[in-house]
Amino acid sequence: MRCHSRNVSRYVLALAGCTVLLAVCVAADQAVAARPTPPEAAPSAVSARAAPKPRKRRVKRRRVTRASALLALNSTRAQRAFAAMQKYYLLSGSSLYSGEPFASLWAFSQAFAATVTLASARGAVTQLRAELSQRLAGLSYYFDSNNSNEPEGTFTSSLPGYDGIVASPAGPGGAKFFDDNAWVGIELSRLYKLTHNAEALALAQGIMAFEMAGWQGNVNQACPGGIPFENEVAATGRNTVANAPTAELAVQLYRITGDRAQLDFATMAYEWVRRCLLLPSGLYADSIRPRGQIDPTVWSYNQGSMIGAGTLLYQATGNSAFLYEARQTARAATAYFTLARLESEIPFFPAVYFRNLMYLDSVTHDPPGLTLAQAYGDNAWATWLQGNGVFVWGSPPSSELLVQSALTQIYGLLASPASTYF
Repeated sequence: MRCHSRNVSRYVLALAGCTVLLAVCVAADQAVAARPTPPEAAPSAVSARAAPKPRKRRVKRRRVTRASALLALNSTRAQRAFAAMQKYYLLSGSSLYSGEPFASLWAFSQAFAATVTLASARGAVTQLRAELSQRLAGLSYYFDSNNSNEPEGTFTSSLPGYDGIVASPAGPGGAKFFDDNAWVGIELSRLYKLTHNAEALALAQGIMAFEMAGWQGNVNQACPGGIPFENEVAATGRNTVANAPTAELAVQLYRITGDRAQLDFATMAYEWVRRCLLLPSGLYADSIRPRGQIDPTVWSYNQGSMIGAGTLLYQATGNSAFLYEARQTARAATAYFTLARLESEIPFFPAVYFRNLMYLDSVTHDPPGLTLAQAYGDNAWATWLQGNGVFVWGSPPSSELLVQSALTQIYGLLASPASTYF
């Protein structure tokens, strides 16, 4: 027993007793300290075997999952494809891409989409901010506020929009295609979501006004309603590709602005396609003529756009019927569009298809689109890629901006979250 000064009592008697006890304790401690230390006993064989061996320090290694490895792989592929697109197709000292002499709006819209997709991948917007500004500058060359001064009656609408080819300085730009304008509007809305660029939102809203003005209300034609393929008076066919992407754009703008008219138009366009172009197979036909003739050609991008429109409408309204219809279309499409069928289409079509299918997957947590898109991307990389990073496709194989931008998108989509797709 040891005594500590902090416990000494204020009472004298207790102090005296403690003093005596302290003396005894000190003497005992000294006696123990004076004892000789016995030699250390040699360990027995048993204790020697039982003695634990010193542990090697483990270096923690980051676990590389298949998902993270694919993410890195696709990101690298997207960057290489994008670099080749900029090197071989962007005209030096210009914000335009090469074509005849410039790329069509269709091809330009997909280069725009590729840029926005890469900027959406894990916060890469800072590195690509200059590229995004350059796409906006290039887009301005296609803008036409007076239908390229064509005589009145040549086009169905005089509203501003984007011509199919460069309107200035090469102009006149000719017809405006409703699907091309919708592709541009979708990317402008994504750009606004990414950067809050007010100009991008204003341009997207202008495109939406152009699309809405194209709605066909003639009750004397078969299946009244719908948006035609282009704004020339002679263009009387109404296509899935003109209406489904426009529905997607309308939902995007509704989510940004809260304008109910946009949501109502999206619903109307989506329902028109289902009523007029849905085939017994569960897939969507290409188009319908005024007298009711159906072009039954089935393209992957039409199925994809309707899958995406249904998914977006479900998210905007909470109406599960839209999601059910999107899933039904996805089942029919994945059963029909084998990898071989997809590879027979120009890569732009599968790029739209995969984007929408994977967007649905992100809502239903059922990822067939991811597996299919990865298989397509792997095969394209192995068979269509040239040593300079340029892809060739077709028979005979050839390179063009539309192919390069589409494959850049596919790798970019596989490397970015589905929440950035729209």
